Amino acid sequence: MPNFFTDNKDLLFQFENLPLQDVVDMMEKNYTQCKEYNYAPADYTDAKDNYFKVLEIIGDLTGNFIAPRAAEVDEQGNRMENGKVVYAQGTAESLKQLAEADLMGMELPYKYGGLNFPKSIYMMAVEMVSRADASLMNIFGLQDIAETIYKFGTEDQRKEFIPHFADGKYTGAMALTEPDAGSDLQAVKLQAYQDEDGNWRLRGVKRFITNGGAPVLLVLARSEAGTKDGRGLSMFACYGDDTVKVRRIENKLGIHGSPTCELQFNDTPAQLIGKRKFGLIKYVMDLMNSARLGVSAQALGISQAAYEEAVKYAREREQFGKPIYNIPVVSNMLIDMRVMLEANRSLFYATSRWVDIRNRLEETIEWLKEQGKPYSEEQERYKEANKIAALLTPITKYTLTEGANKISYDALQIHGGAGYMKEFPIERLVRDARITNIYEGTSQMQIVAATGGTMNDILAEHFTEKEKKKRKGSLERLAGYLKEIREIFDESRKYVLDKEDTDFQEVAARELVEMYTSLFVGYLLLDESEINPRKVFVANRYIVGGLAQARRNAEEIKNEQFSDLLHADEILI
Repeated sequence: MPNFFTDNKDLLFQFENLPLQDVVDMMEKNYTQCKEYNYAPADYTDAKDNYFKVLEIIGDLTGNFIAPRAAEVDEQGNRMENGKVVYAQGTAESLKQLAEADLMGMELPYKYGGLNFPKSIYMMAVEMVSRADASLMNIFGLQDIAETIYKFGTEDQRKEFIPHFADGKYTGAMALTEPDAGSDLQAVKLQAYQDEDGNWRLRGVKRFITNGGAPVLLVLARSEAGTKDGRGLSMFACYGDDTVKVRRIENKLGIHGSPTCELQFNDTPAQLIGKRKFGLIKYVMDLMNSARLGVSAQALGISQAAYEEAVKYAREREQFGKPIYNIPVVSNMLIDMRVMLEANRSLFYATSRWVDIRNRLEETIEWLKEQGKPYSEEQERYKEANKIAALLTPITKYTLTEGANKISYDALQIHGGAGYMKEFPIERLVRDARITNIYEGTSQMQIVAATGGTMNDILAEHFTEKEKKKRKGSLERLAGYLKEIREIFDESRKYVLDKEDTDFQEVAARELVEMYTSLFVGYLLLDESEINPRKVFVANRYIVGGLAQARRNAEEIKNEQFSDLLHADEILI
């Protein structure tokens, strides 16, 4: 019987070696909460033991209950009854199991019935759920909606909404996108107005809303009449009551168990979350960054599932008198898939940790302010963590979602014609992977988001410290390759900046971001190789490949291969 936690050696490695003690110390307020809540940990060892036990439970649920239902969920999909969404049977059963195991409020505080887990641990759960059924993640992985209400709502709003997210009665949806407002959310038109009694109401249409039939919706709406930009938008919470009409469930390529809906709000009663005019510039940005991390975990889970299917098929399928697993061109593909999978997982949990540090410092600063205590040291740490998390989040979303498409595509190729048939799970995984580099910000938008931090070289001190470290054996050679990648990056960056041409900077951004990512991940893998010798093989293939890619990217920049973009109309017409 598979357990998607204990059967994944690389996930176990990340769990055992991810340095989270400073995060957990802050979350548990130096373990004073165990005096009020008898299930809160007494120290870090106790906390880590709790995390392990919960992840074991999730591993069992995902491997033995959720995964076996995924194919049926994909085939059955969701349906409409009396203007409301009804989940596929397997989805409803899985959500019931997760709720009964008290897993629907993993990040939420003890006070409201949550488990008070770090985001990094929650993301491990999201990865496993995604490996079992990527579409279920789009419901389970939206716990950030409750987190947003907790961070920015009033105490009355917290008491009203959050306990029922934690106990599984409520699931949520982010109602942001509209027919004319996709990536450009400043164009949102849905109207928020106050009635004669001063109560807020919502009127308009939202489109492509994941889990749109949810009981609770967070809605971005135009609260300031006459405005046309992001400064006129506010965030509202409302119930998916009879005033919210599900106009249709979209007929999608993949993730069929996740209902994507078009919604019509008909003077829907709503509550303002936080301050007016901060809906887009503060609350949505915070929510979207969490959502991008969640989609990255989804991509990682799909990648793991696709890789497992490819290895299984390659070992069973015989051609020319031997399993295709033993044909070098096939085994080389599998090794490439494994290296990409582990490198992406290392990047993902490093990013999750930085997000945890930022979030916990932000919370600690507010607590210290309330106590009338100094917080200047925490404020400086927060600035650094916020800067790094803001860079790594789009880098991670770009890298992992593109990686999921590559890994699942190659896994289908290893299956040959059989993989194109619905009898094999890989066909579903390929379809499910395709959305990951589109929603919650396309890959192109992630490059845009990562460009500033890359051009400003905000990880320069981090890389310099890594360069000073002495490595043993073959790791010293790999460290030398990383120094070369950095030199190539520095030269390329200088070349782009010296041109003083913003258009050229934009078209060269992807190549620079990819080089920067190779540096960051390369050093992660070097550090991991000092803990586990098996990681040396992963580090070697990743870094050697990263150096080759850096040289190619640099040539494309310096040869101004992109200059034809400035004449796109002449070429494309």
